Formats: sequence, C-alpha cells, structure tokens
Amino acid sequence: MTALSNRLAVIGGGAMGEALVAGAVRSGRYSPETVIVSEPREDRRRYLQERWQVCTTADNREAAKSAGIVVLAVKPQVFFHVMEPLAAVIAPEQLLISVAAGITTSQMEKVLKGPVPVIRVMPNTPCLVGKGAAVLARGTHAAAEHVQAAKQLFDALGFTAEVPETSLDGVTALSGSGPAYVFLILEALIEGGVRVGLPRDLSRQLVLHTVAGAVEMMTETGQHPAVLKEMVTSPGGTTACALEHLEAAGLRGILVQAVVKAWERAQELSGAKE
Repeated sequence: MTALSNRLAVIGGGAMGEALVAGAVRSGRYSPETVIVSEPREDRRRYLQERWQVCTTADNREAAKSAGIVVLAVKPQVFFHVMEPLAAVIAPEQLLISVAAGITTSQMEKVLKGPVPVIRVMPNTPCLVGKGAAVLARGTHAAAEHVQAAKQLFDALGFTAEVPETSLDGVTALSGSGPAYVFLILEALIEGGVRVGLPRDLSRQLVLHTVAGAVEMMTETGQHPAVLKEMVTSPGGTTACALEHLEAAGLRGILVQAVVKAWERAQELSGAKE
C-alpha cells in the first residue's frame, strides 16, 4: 500500500457509511481529519461533520482522488451511476471497496481505468452497532495487503472473514439477510410471551436476554448447538414439549429453506447484472 493509505474516503453518508466512519475513528485507525465523506444531502453532511468531526463534501471525485482507500457505500440501484464518474480519478495506487449487494468485482473492474485493486464486502446491519459480520472477496488486482487493509477497516464493526467471490451469494443469504430472520423469530417469541400473560415490556426483555445469553453461551463454550439444546431439555418437560411442536411444524426445514431461497435470489440478482 502507498502513502495515500492514511486517508479514507467514504462515498455515501447513510447508515452503513456512518458505521464505517464511526468504526474508523473510534478504533483510532484514522483521525477525523483524514476521513472524508461524500454525501449529496446538506443536512446529512452537517450532521456527520458535527458528530464525527470528519471532512465532508458533495463532490464524489474530490473525495476519492485524495484517499488511499475509497469505500462505495451506496445502494446497488445507483451504484454504477455513482461509480462511472469516479473511474477517471481512481488510480491503481488506491484500493476500492464496495458494500453494494450483487455488484461483482469483475463488473467494477470493467468500469475502472487500469488495474485498480477492488474488494467486495458483504456486511450486515448489526455492523451499525459494532456487532456485525462482514465477509470480503478480492478482485483480480487485490493482493494480501489490500485484504488486510479492508479487514482492519471492518474489524471495528464486528467479525470479518475472507471467502472466494463465488461464496458471497451464500454469505448474503445467511448473514446479510440473517438479521431479518432473527428479528422475525424475536417478534414471534415476544408475542408468545404476551399470549401467556406476560406484560409486553417484560416479554421483550426476557426474549432479548435469553437470545443474547444463548449466543454468548455457544460462543464461550464452543459446543455444538445440539449439545447445548440437550442441556435445557428435561425428559417430559416443558422444553421437550415445545421442541416436539417446533420439529413437527417443520421449523428446522423452514429455516434451512429460507437461506436456500435467499441464496437463489442473490444468484438471480447477480446474474442479471452480468
């Protein structure tokens, strides 16, 4: 990486863009004056400048040309509209990172002028609270040091990993869409508590702590979930009765198929853009 690496440009000041700025500044990897965010909305620029003390602009090219790492944190629908004008100012000495779902590294490389290192990242929404998962895939010209630089940026937002780009549709289906599956389950559990007479506020707190504790227990012990499940299940008890109902209703298969359906849709969306 070159000396330009001490500056970070984030194109798009929305929720994910702000999460990246927050992680970069809080981690100490970047000082606020070395971060610039390009955002079309004036009120959003003002907020980001006041909240994080970073530089802001409405000019994408101005932001990108002075940075070692340029992150495109924009929606897939406007991705190429934003990227094409940037192609003239992004050089092979820089690193381009995209968090837009479904946009492949080869599609980006076709737009760029010269062998620019490109890394595609699939983050999920818990990155907004520093508890996310971000999975990286490198393009043709990205080397190990480029992956390391990208990982350092996203490490501040939670767990990171690198996979071949062919695995990213699966990542999208599991961890990218996954928070929505969990929120649906949480919503149902809260409603279940209400149905058996618990106040909604208490039901919500019990569900949140139960799920957080279960995740922490699995993380700390390293045990297979089936083993931990058995620890909760007494023969003929309430848990056994509930699990029997869930298995009979096909919950396990429904969740597996949900991931498969999301993966199939991710493949369709990626293929449609080729």
